[in-house]
Amino acid sequence: MRRTYGAIRVVASVGIIVAVIAQLAFSLSFNPPDVANFLWNFFSFFTILSNCLAVVVLLIGAWYCFRVDVDPPWFNLAHTSVATYMVTTGIVYNLLLRDISLDQGTTLGWSNEILHVWAPLYLLLDWLFAAGRTPLPWKRLWVVVVFPIVWVIYTMIRGALLTWYPYPFLNPAQPGGYRGVVFYVILIAVVILAVGAGFFALSRVRKLQPPA
Repeated sequence: MRRTYGAIRVVASVGIIVAVIAQLAFSLSFNPPDVANFLWNFFSFFTILSNCLAVVVLLIGAWYCFRVDVDPPWFNLAHTSVATYMVTTGIVYNLLLRDISLDQGTTLGWSNEILHVWAPLYLLLDWLFAAGRTPLPWKRLWVVVVFPIVWVIYTMIRGALLTWYPYPFLNPAQPGGYRGVVFYVILIAVVILAVGAGFFALSRVRKLQPPA
C-alpha cells in the first residue's frame, strides 16, 4: 500500500508540474514586454510557490514511500507545512479571489483550477491518508508560519519598490489602504495557524484510513 501512495504522489507531482508549465507558457504567449520581470512576478505568487514546494515534498515523499516504512520527522514537518500552505491557497482563492476581476486574459482555466482547487485538495487527502506519518510536537508549530512571513515581507517590500502586488488585497491602493492590507494579512495568518494547528492535532490521534 505504501508503494501505491508513492506512485500516486509521483502522478500528482507531474500533474502540478504540467499545470504550472502550461500556465507559464500560456502567459508568455501574450509576449510580455519584459520577460525577466514577468518571470520574477510569476514566481512571486504564493500559489505558484506553494505548488512548487508541493512538487518537491511529494517527490521526496514518494521516494520515502519506496524506501522506508516511516517518514523521518523533518519530512513530516515539511509535509505538514506545505499541506498547510496548499489548503490555505485553496481557501483564500475560493473565498477572496475567485469572483474578483483579475487579468483573465492570461489565466488558463484548467491550470488555474488544478493549482487552486485540485492540488490543494490532493495535498489534504495525501496528508490525511498516506502511510508513514508520525505525531508532530506542538513546539514545532512555529515552523509552519516561517515561509508565509518571509513571503509577506518580501512581497510588501518588492511591491513598494515596483508598485506591483501579486494579489489585490495586498495592494495599499485598495480602499482602506494599509489598514486593509493588515486586516487581510492577519486574517490569512489566522487561517494558516488554524489549518496548521489542525494538522498538528490530527497527527496526534489515530491515523485515518481511506474508505474501503
